[in-house]
Amino acid sequence: MTFTFRPLVLTVMALGLAASAVAQEVPPAPAPQGSEAPPVETAPPAETPAPAPAPAPKTGETTPAAETTTAVPAMTPDQYINNPEYMLDLDLSTGGRVVIQLYPNVAPNHVERLKTLARAGFYNGIKFHRVIDGFMAQTGDPTATGQGGSQLPDLKAEFNPSPHLRGTVSMARAESEDSANSQFFIMLQPRFSLDRRYTAFGRVVSGMQYVDAIQKGEPPAVMSRMVQVAVAADNKPMPPLSALTETQPAPAEITADQLNAPIQ
Repeated sequence: MTFTFRPLVLTVMALGLAASAVAQEVPPAPAPQGSEAPPVETAPPAETPAPAPAPAPKTGETTPAAETTTAVPAMTPDQYINNPEYMLDLDLSTGGRVVIQLYPNVAPNHVERLKTLARAGFYNGIKFHRVIDGFMAQTGDPTATGQGGSQLPDLKAEFNPSPHLRGTVSMARAESEDSANSQFFIMLQPRFSLDRRYTAFGRVVSGMQYVDAIQKGEPPAVMSRMVQVAVAADNKPMPPLSALTETQPAPAEITADQLNAPIQ
């Protein structure tokens, strides 16, 4: 009888491989008490690239603040109406005080300019060099020619919806819209064609009769003047009435020949 060992060998090999697999599935023995098991290494998670840092501002440069869409609120009427800080007192040579309510809600830069010049005494003694009956009375030029102004820079226009009514105070300018400086005018009668073309910044609230009495002409033969201009909050007393007068133009002389002349 002939024996072959190949099947036996294959069987033994199969049993050996099975035993090895079972041994690999057995968990490792715990580490001795008092010692730490080595950490299990895992692949690091995929990293998302960090955003690049913002460049540091240059020396003397500040980081700009975040933009905001919130507009600076305009002044409300209760903040400036009858507030002496936003009222001008014009003491005129026509006999009394004219009070102007300023409108910082629509023309803040023009209002600030008038207050600045008034507090500097710029307007004291300045004449009304152009006064058109039924239209307006213009002043604010120290040369009384219509060509002068202050040493401050011209203002950018602040055209607004305020109508040019009787008593409205508005800024004079040259041809350029941004050429207003110190000259202003007071309306004697409404003229709505000036709306949004000239910067209205206030209105007379008392003493309009002294504006009506300003000498008329382009230029007037005798120019009425602003004796004193002050911000009402400064509490400047009105000059004495003797200072609030002006020389009246002498009446035209009538000769005997003129009286005897034939009627034309």
